[in-house]
Amino acid sequence: MSTVVSYEVVNGIGVVTVANPPVNALSHAVRQGLLKFVRAAQADDSRAILILCTGRTFIAGADITEFGKPPAEPYLPNLLNEIEASKKLVVAALHGTALGGGLETALACHYRIALNTSKVGLPEVKLGLLPGAGGTQRVPRLIGAQAGLDLILSGAPIAADRAMELGLVDRLVAGDLYDEALAYTQQLVDQNAPLRRASELDPAAADAELFEGYRSNLAKKARNLTAPQRIVDCVEAATRLTFADGLKRERELFLECMRDPQSVALQHMFFAEREAAKVIGISRDTEQRDIRKVGVIGGGTMGGGIAMSFANAGIQVTLIEVNEEALDRGLAIVAKNYAGSVKRNKLSAEQATQCQDLISGSTDYSALQDVDLVIEAVFEDPDLKKDIFQRLDVVCKPGAILATNTSYQDVDAIAAVTKRPEDVIGMHFFSPAHIMKLLEVVRGDKTADDVLATVMTLAKRIRKVAVVSGVCYGFIGNRMLQGYFREAQLCLIEGGLPESIDAALYNWGMAMGPISVADLAGLDIGYKARQALAESERGDPRAYRVADALVEAGRLGQKSAAGFYKYDPETRQKMSVPEVQEIIEREARALGIERSPIEADEIVDRLIYALVNEGFRILEEGIAQRPGDIDVVYVYGYGFPAWRGGPMHYAETVGLDEVLARINEFRERFGADNWTPAPLLEQLQRDGSTLAEWAAAKTVS
Repeated sequence: MSTVVSYEVVNGIGVVTVANPPVNALSHAVRQGLLKFVRAAQADDSRAILILCTGRTFIAGADITEFGKPPAEPYLPNLLNEIEASKKLVVAALHGTALGGGLETALACHYRIALNTSKVGLPEVKLGLLPGAGGTQRVPRLIGAQAGLDLILSGAPIAADRAMELGLVDRLVAGDLYDEALAYTQQLVDQNAPLRRASELDPAAADAELFEGYRSNLAKKARNLTAPQRIVDCVEAATRLTFADGLKRERELFLECMRDPQSVALQHMFFAEREAAKVIGISRDTEQRDIRKVGVIGGGTMGGGIAMSFANAGIQVTLIEVNEEALDRGLAIVAKNYAGSVKRNKLSAEQATQCQDLISGSTDYSALQDVDLVIEAVFEDPDLKKDIFQRLDVVCKPGAILATNTSYQDVDAIAAVTKRPEDVIGMHFFSPAHIMKLLEVVRGDKTADDVLATVMTLAKRIRKVAVVSGVCYGFIGNRMLQGYFREAQLCLIEGGLPESIDAALYNWGMAMGPISVADLAGLDIGYKARQALAESERGDPRAYRVADALVEAGRLGQKSAAGFYKYDPETRQKMSVPEVQEIIEREARALGIERSPIEADEIVDRLIYALVNEGFRILEEGIAQRPGDIDVVYVYGYGFPAWRGGPMHYAETVGLDEVLARINEFRERFGADNWTPAPLLEQLQRDGSTLAEWAAAKTVS
């Protein structure tokens, strides 16, 4: 305890200092130390108490190493109540980030002083939780119900000046926080400032309509999520009940959140994202290459978005196109995107100009002579990609990383056309690349460790969530997606309707239904890809019969304002149309399929378990490092609901016995070609093991 919390009396002020690097998390030892010294200060000759932290931040939240473990006394709510009840004035001095339980600790103090660079927030909602140590009761009493709801529901930190405007912070300083906080505390004592306890403040009146409005809005914007609705209940309780009764209500709803599978799933994603950044077998000490200049080949929507991702991080980019007309078009796309960012208040006009100025263009590959990384982002033609890499091999300097943005192609085959396959890697961005967070990093057979380590670090720099994949057709995400779309199309021709299939998956939690996704992506893309394959390589012909018929009828998806749906050219609003139903029924008759309605539950199981089954194969083959990596790919890249934890976590939640039984049922009904269980799934079910146990054993071995 003595190593993480200390106490001394300085000029009559009892200074409690937390030193629990790296972020001064509220560990059991920190809670014990705070309680011990706040109690000790009640009996000594100090005139007031000052709580502050060493290092780069104030208390930044809970100790994540204690997640999932039984709580130990002192419990944080009780500790904070005791701090607030202190008979001596208590001041919190904030710097860095005061988040979650850290901000709740500060709010239990009577006054708060903060560095003007600090930030405060309550991010619990992002883990399917709510502030459970009085945050939902003290915040509304300090700043009102509406501002309190906005802060707690967003989960995002706010700047210190905004916190002071609201009333969460009492004084801002720019100098030495220790000296300033001591002086401020002394000033409060000299002025005989009252012990301003948030629990004793009268909450501002709030009409029932305010809370109903938030509930209604959350039902749309936070669809299916339970924690936000419970937060509204807590804040409403703060305006209706005594503080003691409000705390009881907060505790009841906090425990409901803790038991909710949504919170378990969101906490799984929290840890899975952090694990995904770690590459098994590569030391953290691996020396990395310096990336200061980047080249991007291809100025289309994808290439332009990739260029923006680097420019937004302050990295100089050279965009290469085949001719001046294409280059001008590409740079115009970038300019339009930046104008949109300004319009949406994502960037200021000055920031947008600074970023755009970092992007230059050329039609000459010699402009890439001094880049540290070049990313090829042309369309999916393997011969074209190989030709480009042969040219890059000649032009680029030794040590430059050569990356392909391919969604499907063999990275090893592309690397093989160069004299430096160790410098070649896959960097699969997701469109729009300047917005989507996922980056699949594809490790080739000969990719050097320092290249992989450099790209993983670079991903953080450009604010991407990176997941390592091995080489296979489609890597992790798109390989799994084949079975998902296959089942969507089979459900369609067997009796479903585009809107019923979309509704089933959307209501289950997916960001979009699969039929709408196909229209958005463009039906012609899959059509062209299939035409390039031998018939034996195209998969179940029933699964693309309708889509191909639509393409041949000129219905390409949203791009042509007609695909599985009809689209309003201005609003993009979709509408069902009879001619699509006629095409579906015609193709079903041609295949001898007797259509009949399919229940929503079966549609969901067929599509989601197709993902899961392929995920098990990917794990067994070593394409993905760990189950959580697959979950990260699907949550960040494919609209899988985070509150279900990704496909692999969801399978564990359902139970591997039940998942395997359902897949075996589908094998009996629909045939083994599409529904043979993955051997790893059968093995784990047979052994009574979990994916987590399998992954742990694999890592150790």
